[in-house]
Amino acid sequence: MAVSRRFVLALAGSVPLYGLAAGRAVGDPGLTQPGRATVRYTMTAFTNASESDLYVYESTDATNFQLLRGSAYQPPSGLLRDPSLIRHTDGRYYLTYTTGWEGQTIGFARSDDRVSWTHLDDYQVDVAGVTSTWAPEWFIDSNGEVNVLVSLSDGVRFTPHLMTATDPGLRSWTPLTPMVGLGPKADTGYGYIDTTVVLHRGQYYAFTKDEQTKFVELAVSDQLRGRYSFVQTGDWAGWGSPREGQCVIPLPGGGWRIYFDAYDDGEYLYSDSHDNFRTWTPTAELPGLSGTVRHFTVLPEHG
Repeated sequence: MAVSRRFVLALAGSVPLYGLAAGRAVGDPGLTQPGRATVRYTMTAFTNASESDLYVYESTDATNFQLLRGSAYQPPSGLLRDPSLIRHTDGRYYLTYTTGWEGQTIGFARSDDRVSWTHLDDYQVDVAGVTSTWAPEWFIDSNGEVNVLVSLSDGVRFTPHLMTATDPGLRSWTPLTPMVGLGPKADTGYGYIDTTVVLHRGQYYAFTKDEQTKFVELAVSDQLRGRYSFVQTGDWAGWGSPREGQCVIPLPGGGWRIYFDAYDDGEYLYSDSHDNFRTWTPTAELPGLSGTVRHFTVLPEHG
């Protein structure tokens, strides 16, 4: 049985890529321009049945996903939770993922075709006092910089951190630094996890889960590293709580979609916005996969 992160935190408390040759990825404003239909959406997920197997799905409409490969990849050791996917400028697909409930590593793997994967390495996080490294998430900036956002815990509170690739092969990285403005609100808070960022109209929008309230909140900054200011908190979008594992993608006809894990309800939900994140449609279950997949990302690509 899969263990929820809420349970683990309770225990602790008691003690976007541009100019691709073969496609475009999350964060590309070209995906929101009319007349530029997205050919394919790829989902990478783990499931209720296994925390160490990668499942890959694809869709043409971002709603109805079909299995491309079950158990497409298993890491040589540890877990595979929260898998995040990009397509790099070399045409290959890269995965980063959570390797364990506790520890100081995040995993990386690579594929030419999304179905056959090669383990690259388990990257050691060099930050003093870190007890857990959760939910690494890719972000490719407008200048082409490849970044990973990762939630680091001191044993009680989580703070989103950022590192930037320093080589084309994505094997070496700048030191991890906190994302300013996204730290714990108070000494009693659990902080923020599952942070995902999209670039929209020159600003960075961070969708991040408040581990105290279990709501997905929204913060904005002029720079990827911050300082972020929260513009929407609590149940601002009507999504409810607890929610986590959020993934935000542009829709080809304009607007945005968020997916998230309603883990207490055993459901995976999505909601859309067509007014620059101000209001959102009522949540709907992801057909076919709700109750099966867990914390995933979706990569839109043009043909």
